Amino acid sequence: MTRFIIESPHTKEECLKALDETLAEGPAILNKFDWGCGSGDHTGYAIVDAEDESTVKSMIPGFLRYKAKIVQVGKFTPEQIKSYH
Repeated sequence: MTRFIIESPHTKEECLKALDETLAEGPAILNKFDWGCGSGDHTGYAIVDAEDESTVKSMIPGFLRYKAKIVQVGKFTPEQIKSYH
């Protein structure tokens, strides 16, 4: 499994549709997201473990996939950092 960060922006007008379509994927998918909508930042944020980016995209409502930012992330060990010097 690989770790990804998702940023899925939407407009105020798209907000309820984004929430409804995320919920339609199931409570487990909805639970992965944190939402900035309540503070005026209409974006869904999630950190997920998935097989690949295609799997991650399937977690995002279809009408928002083109706007979403998906970034593969990982950790560094102290040894890796030392080896870069």
